[in-house]
Amino acid sequence: MIGQKFNNRYLIEELIGEGATATVYRATDVRLGRPVAIKVLLPHVHVTTRQRFEREARAAAMLNDRGIMAIYDVGQDGDRSYLVIELIEGRPLYDFIPSPPAVVSDLGEKICRALDSAHRAGLIHRDIKPANIYVTPDNQIKIMDMGLAMPVEAREKRLTATGSIIGTPAYLSPEQAQGKKLDPRTDLYSLGIVLYEMLTGQLPFDADDIGSILIQQVNKAPTPPSQLVANVPPQLEKVILRALEKVPELRFTTAVEMADALAGRYSGDRPTVNMTAIAIKPKIRTVLVDDHVILRAMLATVLEGSADIEVVGEGADGQEAIDLVNELKPDVLLLDLNMPKMNGLVALPIIKHNNPSVKVLVLTGRDENSYIMRALRAGANGYMLKTSTEKELVQAVKDVNNGSVVLGQGVAERIVQGLQMMDQVDPLTEEERDVLRCIAIGDDDNAAIARRLGWDETHATRTVMQAIDKLKVSSRTDASLLALRAGWISLDDIRAS
Repeated sequence: MIGQKFNNRYLIEELIGEGATATVYRATDVRLGRPVAIKVLLPHVHVTTRQRFEREARAAAMLNDRGIMAIYDVGQDGDRSYLVIELIEGRPLYDFIPSPPAVVSDLGEKICRALDSAHRAGLIHRDIKPANIYVTPDNQIKIMDMGLAMPVEAREKRLTATGSIIGTPAYLSPEQAQGKKLDPRTDLYSLGIVLYEMLTGQLPFDADDIGSILIQQVNKAPTPPSQLVANVPPQLEKVILRALEKVPELRFTTAVEMADALAGRYSGDRPTVNMTAIAIKPKIRTVLVDDHVILRAMLATVLEGSADIEVVGEGADGQEAIDLVNELKPDVLLLDLNMPKMNGLVALPIIKHNNPSVKVLVLTGRDENSYIMRALRAGANGYMLKTSTEKELVQAVKDVNNGSVVLGQGVAERIVQGLQMMDQVDPLTEEERDVLRCIAIGDDDNAAIARRLGWDETHATRTVMQAIDKLKVSSRTDASLLALRAGWISLDDIRAS
């Protein structure tokens, strides 16, 4: 599309980025002579995606604040729908993790004032996170991606498909995690997490699976930042912890109130900070392990194309993954699951045991619930399908490296379906799992189970009843299905049997 001119006005000049639903180009508005960005919706996207695209246009058009990415135009050129938006120059906020307290308070105040503008216009952002905030060369902030924003008056109508989470798990408010009605204070909670992460370099609520993160968002109190890093100004800590109150009524009433609190004096005047003096982060050292040589070469090319990522090693099976991680100590391991000799699911817990600080991003074609659950329980920090776009993959590596749990398109939906089961540890004993596998295979009575396992029938009967009681179901079939959906037994185990 380079060189094309939309509606004889917007000259497409350079590809900026590609996503699952839209492509973004740098362009020139030849009528006004100014640089812009053009967000072009991909053809044949789902109707809900098109509705989100239209919501983003309407939401951004309601706002006129220098802290929020502006929308200039919306249009149609042939079969292409597009938005003309402000061209943002600068650095994403995750480049400022961690930062000195003065930077945290300064940028936090600016984000609050931009959010206040959106809230006064009747909009809730719902997806405040570092990836959606940029810092410009003149040290201003730009809040981006209004596609999830919703009017305050519509807060009781959840703009979501059944079984999906709206927002990013690590930054969700407790009310979002529970599907409750939202008001502008949900954005203040998410911002509290962002500021906590900027100050300490880590998330207040983190775990190896999405279910545990959501449970922590609802129930767990954050560790005070002063217990993690030295010289935290008491007033800044007080602001962050108040923003992270579980009950919305205990947070700041408005974003401007939180901004004023951040603007308070900690020890005399707030020091002037040169943002450019903050060191640029070193490249993310990444290892790729996949038995498809051509695919691995393509992945390496994509990742190396990012200025932030360096591929330091490649392997073709689980044992090579273990050896490479032990030797190279990368920041992120991209790991396939189906590989010869030793598969990724076998290697994963060994890797996490030997090198717990290494972040593991599973990249696979397997989307079965049992694979997803087992990988996350074994310590995976993210789970992406090979159908993901290049941009999504690069962003996933960055997010995982920054401490987020990343779930690709279609993965989160599957997990949410079994969320109630994921908030508990596998309650079954190995013998109970054995009998449930037998039931899934087709052994329809206790005598058949006993013969297969080499037990006496009384022991088999007692074990079946124990499993049914533990899972609080009414039949052996229901118990087996529940264990399958939760990932406590797997199709692979059953096929092996």
